[in-house]
Order: sequence, then structure tokens, then C-alpha cells
Amino acid sequence: MVDTVISLATRVHELLVTHLTQGAAATVREQDAFTSLARQFLGSPQSVDVSAGLHDVVARATALGPDGTWLVAAGHAALGGMALAHRRMDQTVSHLDLAVAAGFNDCVALHAAPVRPLHQDRRFQALYQRMRITSADLDELFWLHGEMQAMSRDAQTASVDNIGRQDTGVSLLPQAPIPTREPDTPGVLITRIDLAAVQTALQQAAVKAEFQRSAGNTSLGLIDDSWDHDRATRDARYADELESRRRRAAAARAFVERPGADNRLIPCPPLGSVTYPG
Repeated sequence: MVDTVISLATRVHELLVTHLTQGAAATVREQDAFTSLARQFLGSPQSVDVSAGLHDVVARATALGPDGTWLVAAGHAALGGMALAHRRMDQTVSHLDLAVAAGFNDCVALHAAPVRPLHQDRRFQALYQRMRITSADLDELFWLHGEMQAMSRDAQTASVDNIGRQDTGVSLLPQAPIPTREPDTPGVLITRIDLAAVQTALQQAAVKAEFQRSAGNTSLGLIDDSWDHDRATRDARYADELESRRRRAAAARAFVERPGADNRLIPCPPLGSVTYPG
């Protein structure tokens, strides 16, 4: 099979989803809540060497030439996040340095809580200062990270709302659409993959939990003469209402470009000046 940008981007997405369900934050952008929710319902899948997979992506993307450079950055950014999760700070900085050299410019991600201890590292400061972004792309980066947090909150709320439901319906976890604007810098595409991976992992976890609950209620309804079928009907109606609200809320969160946003490349905001969404 011949590698393409699309096939390798899909591979990065798959690896990030796998890593989320295996338990460790796959990139410097992901938070523990995403992992814990995914593992709670999906469990740990068959072990996959995500690190080896990402190194393979980097090698294959490098062979694509300039078109694959941003995927080289994506691979190194993910590897840097894995190193950070294990407190391997030298490896983290090395991978981030290579990511920035290949076009990584998610300055919002580098203000997430797990990364902040690196702000005093001179090597980290140097790589951060090399990054360039546009105001329009920065707007989207803030949105992408904010949507990761919103998706996580929705998943947690839904898991609580579904406790004790006696109906057999299956409620999905609505998600906002990924932006489709042409970014000024290819680094934004990396964070889009990160958000897509978070959405996929949480959606899969929610669906599996719902099918487990539905199957259990179906069995109980058949064997338990005291099963409250009227309550099950009310629960189903209420669950449908909640899902409709969440779907409308997710649609309302869709990214909207700010009129007049500047498309000129500028340095990223000063290190320490960005408040991570959440």
C-alpha cells in the first residue's frame, strides 16, 4: 500500500485513540479526564506499541517530502507528550524541538498544566520562541482546546445522567464539527487530529457503556416481573430530550472565524501569557 498524507493522518488518529484507551495521555494537549473516562468503559485494549507506531509514521511521512512534513511534526509532538507523561523531560524537549522544526506551532498546548514546569527550561524557551502563528490560526487553536474540554465535560455529565436509567435506548455523545477552514499554517491540522481522537475515544466509550446498560435492562425486563416498564418509558423520553439538548449545544459550539482576524505570521504569545482553556 502506498502511503499518502490522508492514510498517515488516519494512522496518527488511530494511534492517539488507542493510546487514550490504554491509559496515558497521548499528546501534550490531552488531560487525564479523557483517559479515565475512556478506560472506565472501554477498558485497556490489546496492547499496542503506540510509540513504535508513531516512529513509523515519522519515517513514512518524511519519505513523502514537504507534503508530509506536518505529519512528522504530529508524530514528534505525540511522542513528546508520551515522554512528558512519564516525566522524561529531556525526551520531551527533544521531540518538541523536532516537532517545531517540522512546523508544530500549538502554543496553546504548551500552556497546559503538565507542560508548565518546562517553561523554565532554556531549551524549551528556545524552541517556543521559534514558533510562528497567525491570529486566525490562534483563534482556532483556542477553540480546539476548548472543545476538548467541553467534550470531556459532556461525557462526564452524560455518564452521571445515565446512572439508574431503566430504558433500553442508546444515547450517543454529540460532538461539535471539526473546522474545515483552510488554516494559514499546517500545524493547526495536528491539533484537529488531537480533537478528533478525543472525540472518537469518548464517543466509543459512551456507546459501549450504553449498549452494556441497554442489554442489562433488556434482560431484567424479561426476567423480572416487578420491572417498572412505565419508568423505563419515562427514562427513554427524558434521555431523548437530554440528547437533543446536547446535540443542539454541540452544534452551537461550532467554530466561527472572527471577522478581520489577521493572517500574517507573527511570534506566538509570550511564554506564560496564555491561559489554557478549561
